[in-house]
Amino acid sequence: MDSIPLSSQFVALAVLLVLSGFFSMAETAMMASNRYRLKAAAQGGSRGAQHALDLLAQTDKLLGVILLFNNLVNAAAATLTGVIVIGLFGEGELTLAIGTLLITFLILVFSEITPKVVGAGYANSIAPVVAFVLKPLLKVFYPVIWSVNLLVSGILRITRLNPGDQEEGHALSADELRALMTESGHFIPAAHRRILINLFELEDVTVEDVMTPRNQIEAIDLEQPLPDIQHQIATSHHGRVPVYVGELDRVLGVLPQRRVVSALSAGELDKDEIRALLTKPYFVPSATPLYSQLQFFQENRQRLALVVNEYGEVEGLVTLEDIIEEIVGKFTTGQPGSALSLTWADGSVIVDGSRSLRELNGKLGLNLPLQGPKTLNGLLLDHLQDIPESGLSVRIDNVTMEILHTEDRMVRSVRLFKPVDETKR
Repeated sequence: MDSIPLSSQFVALAVLLVLSGFFSMAETAMMASNRYRLKAAAQGGSRGAQHALDLLAQTDKLLGVILLFNNLVNAAAATLTGVIVIGLFGEGELTLAIGTLLITFLILVFSEITPKVVGAGYANSIAPVVAFVLKPLLKVFYPVIWSVNLLVSGILRITRLNPGDQEEGHALSADELRALMTESGHFIPAAHRRILINLFELEDVTVEDVMTPRNQIEAIDLEQPLPDIQHQIATSHHGRVPVYVGELDRVLGVLPQRRVVSALSAGELDKDEIRALLTKPYFVPSATPLYSQLQFFQENRQRLALVVNEYGEVEGLVTLEDIIEEIVGKFTTGQPGSALSLTWADGSVIVDGSRSLRELNGKLGLNLPLQGPKTLNGLLLDHLQDIPESGLSVRIDNVTMEILHTEDRMVRSVRLFKPVDETKR
C-alpha cells in the first residue's frame, strides 16, 4: 500500500464507499418494493421487475449476496482507512481511534443512512434496476451463498426458530386489502373503489340490514275482493309480489307480474288463475350474511326471498336488487320517492322514519348504533321506550333529532342536525 499514491488511495476509498452504499440501497429498495406493483410491471414486459420478483422469491439468498458484498466492501474500506490514517499521522493508538471514528462516520453517512433513505423513497423504481446487478452476482457466487445459508439454517434449527413460509408472510388479509383499496388514490377511480370496499363489507352485513320491513311489503291478500286484487296488480310497480291469505305469515307464493298481464288485460284474471300462476316462496333467516345470500340467490335461481325470524314469522323481504344496490349504490329506478337524496342543507336534513340506520351513517357520515333496531323509527322507540309526540327533540350518539310527525304508532319524519364536531371542521 505504501507504493500506492495517497490520491489513489482516497479514490479507492471513495469507490468502496459508493459500492457499500449501492448494496445498502439495493437491500432497502428490494425489501421495501411493492411486490404487486412489480408483478404488474413484469406482466407489462419489464425484465427488471421480473428479475426483482425472482430474487424476492428467494429472500434468504438475496440477502446473502447483498450482505456478503456489503460486508466485504465495508471491511476493505475500514482496512484502507487505517492505511491512509497511518500514512498521514503515523502508527499509534490515537491514530487507530481516529481511523475508526472516521470510517464509522463515512460508512454511516455515505453507505448506510443516505442510500437507505433513497432506496426506501424510490423502492419501486430502484428495485428493477439493481436486480440486473444482483441476479448475475447471485449466479456467480451461488456456492458461497448456499454454504452460508446452510450454516444459517443449521443455527435456526438449533435455536428452533422458523421464519415461516415466505409467501404466507406476504399474503394480505381482508383488512389489509380494504386499507389498500382506501389508500389507492388516483390509481383506482373513486366509484370503483367504493364498489370494491363494499364487497369486503358484505360478510359483515346481513339480509336484515337491507330488507324491506314487513310493514312496507307490497303483497296481495287473496281474501280481498277480486276487483281490489285486480286493481292492486294493475297499479303495482314491482315485478314480483308475494301472495298470502289473511295474514302475511301465511304466504302461498310469489306472483310474477309478467305472467298476469295478458289475463288481466283480457279481464279473465280470477283467484284460481292467480293461485295457478304462483311460484314457490323462498324463505331465508334474518341473520344470513349478505354475501352468502347473494350466492344462495345464484344457486337457487331466485331473485326474491322472504326474511323470517327464529319463530318462522315474516320480518321483511329482500331482493337481488337490494344486494346489488348495497354493492354499487342506489339505482334511480324503483319505487317512487325511494331515491330521495340524503344531504345536509344548512346543517340539518329531514328524513323518513323508515330510513335504514346503515344508509344514514353512510350517506350523512353519522355513527348511529347498528346493534339493535335497523331503522331510525326503531332506534327512537328503543331509546325513548315510548311512542314520542311530534315536536320532541332527543340526542343520540351526538346527533340531535327533532321528531316532526308521528302517526300509527310510528315516527314518520325526523329532522336530523349535523353533529357539532362535524360542523366545525
